[in-house]
Amino acid sequence: MRRLLGIAFGGATQGLFLGTLWPLYRFLHNDFADAPGGSLWIDAALAVGFAAPHSVLLYPPTRKFVTRWLPSELYGCLFCLVTCASLLLQFSLWRGSQTVVWAWPESIQPAIRAGFFCSWGLTFYSLWLTGLEYQTGLGPWWRWVRGKPAPRREFSPRGAYRYLRHPTYLSFLGLVWFTPVLTADRVVLIAVWTTYVFIGSYLKDRRLVQVLGDPYVQYMREVPAYPLITWSPKPSPALVFAPAGEGAAEQRPSAEVTAKAA
Repeated sequence: MRRLLGIAFGGATQGLFLGTLWPLYRFLHNDFADAPGGSLWIDAALAVGFAAPHSVLLYPPTRKFVTRWLPSELYGCLFCLVTCASLLLQFSLWRGSQTVVWAWPESIQPAIRAGFFCSWGLTFYSLWLTGLEYQTGLGPWWRWVRGKPAPRREFSPRGAYRYLRHPTYLSFLGLVWFTPVLTADRVVLIAVWTTYVFIGSYLKDRRLVQVLGDPYVQYMREVPAYPLITWSPKPSPALVFAPAGEGAAEQRPSAEVTAKAA
């Protein structure tokens, strides 16, 4: 019975992920023609409602607690489920606003739209580099269904990750910022999600230092977080993952851990 529930849970999660893509596109495309209007505080709370659980589930002690009763191979599915559910809740309850704060000149708007679509391309490209199957939980779940162990891999930045530490977050910012018409509710969305991205970037670097140790510390020294932004958390003995008494093979992360931390 437990196995059947796990199979159904993973399959339903992947269906929910696919079903969230189009509403996400419409939402980020700023298609609020049918929005009822209302308090911007509601919109702010909804934007935080996506960022908060997303961050909590990436917190290592949260995973450790949840996997006491949920197989670790299904944790990615849980992460995807919560992410999609919080997004769909935000879309359905978003109040919107007809107040225009800024509108790009008509001659510039095609370039802004092009930037928006390019951001989608960069998003899927950067997720592919880190393993989209891990971001949705599909890979670990499918191996669990077939009874196969997760493969191991070394930390080896490729593609855009050779030049930026956070191309996925950067493309996400593009999806939020590139809009021809900036309404009041869009300002709220930009403020909350931009804050979330930069805080998340900092915490992600800390997680990867804990998981990968010295190789990631060196990577932070050589590769900036974002264009023209070189900040990074300062590693310390308490931060670097190097437990005494454990062999090098035990310290190397699995592909699943590396991808989820990324």
